[in-house]
Amino acid sequence: MKKLAFFVVFCCNILLVQAQQSEQKFGIQWGGFLKTDAFYDTRQYVGLREGHFLLYPLKESLDKNGVDINEKGSFNILSIQSRLFGKITAPDAFGAKSYGYVEGEFFGTSDGDVNGFRLRHAYVVCDWGSTELLVGQTWHPMFITSNFPDVVSFNTGAPFQLFSRNPQIRLRQDIFDGFRIYLTAFSQRDITGTGPNGSSSIYLRNSGIPELNAKLEYQSKSGNDEILIGASGGYKTVIPRTKNGNNEDAYDEKVSTISASGYLKFKFDALQIKLQSALTQNGVDMLQIGGYAVKSSNNGVWEYTPWNISSSWLELIYTAKFDDSNSMDFALFGGYSMNLGTQEELIYKENNSFVYYGRNPDIANLMRIAPRIIFNSGKTRFAFETEYTNASYGTIKSDGTVENTKDYANLRFLLGVYIFF
Repeated sequence: MKKLAFFVVFCCNILLVQAQQSEQKFGIQWGGFLKTDAFYDTRQYVGLREGHFLLYPLKESLDKNGVDINEKGSFNILSIQSRLFGKITAPDAFGAKSYGYVEGEFFGTSDGDVNGFRLRHAYVVCDWGSTELLVGQTWHPMFITSNFPDVVSFNTGAPFQLFSRNPQIRLRQDIFDGFRIYLTAFSQRDITGTGPNGSSSIYLRNSGIPELNAKLEYQSKSGNDEILIGASGGYKTVIPRTKNGNNEDAYDEKVSTISASGYLKFKFDALQIKLQSALTQNGVDMLQIGGYAVKSSNNGVWEYTPWNISSSWLELIYTAKFDDSNSMDFALFGGYSMNLGTQEELIYKENNSFVYYGRNPDIANLMRIAPRIIFNSGKTRFAFETEYTNASYGTIKSDGTVENTKDYANLRFLLGVYIFF
């Protein structure tokens, strides 16, 4: 046993010496940050991981005395957003520069797994210069990594910002003078759609085809100035049911949807202006409200129709830089989403209610305003943010729009403390 242990240590030392003597060194460079969030909310809300990821306030829920149970404040302190990433360098492959990236955090995969380590990104890139191939898990094509809200809240502007990470195959091709196109085929993993069996990627998988996206982008940089303009469109097909509960009948009725988005970014020295607008159908897998409904039923065979949801956000950032290590950011984020109704009229009901699968299609609109101030000193950051979110709940009509609405608002006060490494 001692000889075996000595042999293993000896081999490891040989490999270490060889790696150190190599003219070209490849491997992994680690980085990340530690972050603690302390927050207080004035109302109960829809969120994830003990409230760390806030979406919007809950509507009223009355007790036997007519008191709204959800009109109650709460607080929490969490460090689960702390993150670790590795940048992987490797020799050239297939005539391209090759590298990889892996990232995880302690956000967990469910509320019961808070503090659990989970995968965020894991991908391989082959870069031929004007052409690039990415294979692995990273941001949804409609989440623009060079143009997204830099809010303190972990929701990153959702549900106004299209938010998801997906396993994918993505091809980027530079065209000319700052123009490039992206073509992406992807599945669902980090955030999934929903259907008769709850949240799952099975509905997309059973369609037999991946979700598809095409994006055209123009970017120009000069010193500290930057202009970014882009547009993106996607197509998705899901099959909610493959059989009935008794295995007597097989089903293959589909829900085919499209989504589109446009975005702008202007950066002029210390000032940034960023915005994005989108129209989505069945965008539950991007943390949008809506989803799809059973339009009609013929001898137990369901036909479906999706909700149309518009969402937009705007962010203004001014950075006051004192020296190379110290700066302050003054910023304002605003978001608005609207339920535009279903693609076709809803005819089918069960127990006098429409049958749907999604995220609160009984919301007519959502609105958020979130000012913040951030202090940066070296590798340490203190960030303060106030987030006001309003949701208008009501009754779903046969065209999918919402009437007889009532507003419910939540005010979140948030302190975030970071150290980067």
